[in-house]
Amino acid sequence: MDASSTAPENYSAEFLAAVERVLANEGGYSSNPDDSGGATNFGISARSNPGVNIAALTRDGAIEIYWREWWLRFGFAQLPAAIAAKIFDSSVNIGARPAMECLQRALRACGRPVAEDGTLGPATVLESHRAAPDALLAATRSELAAHYRLVAAKQARSAAFLNGWLNRAYA
Repeated sequence: MDASSTAPENYSAEFLAAVERVLANEGGYSSNPDDSGGATNFGISARSNPGVNIAALTRDGAIEIYWREWWLRFGFAQLPAAIAAKIFDSSVNIGARPAMECLQRALRACGRPVAEDGTLGPATVLESHRAAPDALLAATRSELAAHYRLVAAKQARSAAFLNGWLNRAYA
């Protein structure tokens, strides 16, 4: 991928809206010992990006990583815009597989027949477009909140993050 392919004018409008949500939720540099992500900046973690100087990462650098390593890699643009933004944001926080599983459970809650395999395959994409948008977004929020509650219940050190996670799930 050359530099011109990741210039801001080449980012989709859906991605730009979604990444603003991620950046607002993630904030700047953090190195909380209770956070399993370790040192992060704009939500980009040192653990997942060992070649990146996290402390020196710029906002534009983070956006480029989100475009290449998240938006394009996981194919979020295939989803309806509101769901794409929600699942992208959630993926940054909990990982793509758990976020996809939450989406797939939400689709089943909306009566759409999909397997819960944690991947964004053709059936998940198709049923995301067939589901009633408001119902799917509400069900997705509920599934994400349930995921966060289970994590907090299983990992005592994560309980301190629960209120923030729930705010993120329901936003």
